[in-house]
Amino acid sequence: MRIGIVTEEYQPTTSPVAEHVQQFAREARRLGHTVKVLTGAAADPRPGGPGRLHGRPGDREGQAIGPQDREVVRLGRSRVVLNGGVLRRMAGGLWLGSALRAALQKERLDVVHVHAPLTPVLPLLAIHYAAGPVVGTFHQPYEPGILARLFPNSVQRYLDRLDAAVVTSRAALASLAERIRGDLRVVPPGVDVERLARGCRIRRYQDGKLNVLYAGPLEPRARLDLLLAAVRRASLSTEIRLLVVGGGPLAARYRSRVPRGMEGQVVFAPPSPEARPDWFATADVCCAPAAAPSAVLEAMAAGRPVLAADVEQNRELLHHGREGELLPPSNVGAWARALARLGREPIRGVAYGERGRVSAQQHGWAGVAREVLSLYRSIGVRG
Repeated sequence: MRIGIVTEEYQPTTSPVAEHVQQFAREARRLGHTVKVLTGAAADPRPGGPGRLHGRPGDREGQAIGPQDREVVRLGRSRVVLNGGVLRRMAGGLWLGSALRAALQKERLDVVHVHAPLTPVLPLLAIHYAAGPVVGTFHQPYEPGILARLFPNSVQRYLDRLDAAVVTSRAALASLAERIRGDLRVVPPGVDVERLARGCRIRRYQDGKLNVLYAGPLEPRARLDLLLAAVRRASLSTEIRLLVVGGGPLAARYRSRVPRGMEGQVVFAPPSPEARPDWFATADVCCAPAAAPSAVLEAMAAGRPVLAADVEQNRELLHHGREGELLPPSNVGAWARALARLGREPIRGVAYGERGRVSAQQHGWAGVAREVLSLYRSIGVRG
């Protein structure tokens, strides 16, 4: 098959959607398919790279970010916007629509797979201009925004254009079941089990303190403030350290929110994909204070105990008392007590981690990619 993936989130951005697209593309190519990723040209957030664009708009290659960069089509200039407590990327440019339409025609794609289909700008344009089968993946439950409430028929026309849709959780399924006319399937996110199992502990943090890891976006909806408060309370009875692996335009704001006296207990690190397995290996416990299925799966694959918010997307992957614990999303005391308990009972954490590693095997990318490819075939895509 010739598969075109359209996404606003992709390298060098580090996000669950960007990782999802990259891993699926890698696995599909391994199985013999051609995959082209159509995305925006984003500034490089890595050390030494701020302000440097990855790929000039319209370029097929641009500055190398990996062995598959020749398979990326960069369209428009991508910028970060804060929308509803979530940081999102959005491409722009005077001729963005024309450039995308030309790219879709040039690549002669058998199927166009759009991630976050109702997100401006590239996903909506791709649905509009695609000439063949279109598949959409919804990574979050559908929540109509103000424009969707004002113009519901326009939104429905885009949904009707999808020949099939993938949702990554049953929570998302419930929000779309009556809106999607095509094939609708639940395909949970995948995880690179082998890569995460190869992580090595970072020596400077092996000093007897309980290492608590948060690896995710620094944005309001992620509820990092709750975790900071819980770590502060748990520190009254436990030698503890919070490792925050994340970045973005709000990083300085979150650094300033570290309570006075805790500066030495909180470490901020950039979200380097290469170092991610080592951060998970260093953790004694991983925390997901909001809905974060990808982070939950990564922690399980790394063999680490997980404390996660008791919300449906996390409950679909984590069983309370088995791979970790599900905690009230707004109860700082419950989070602090759970952290202190794992500090006192390391054997409990080891047991959670071992069971989590076994559970994560069900979500390897080989199986996830094959399920998505079978969906393509079910709507008539050949290859």
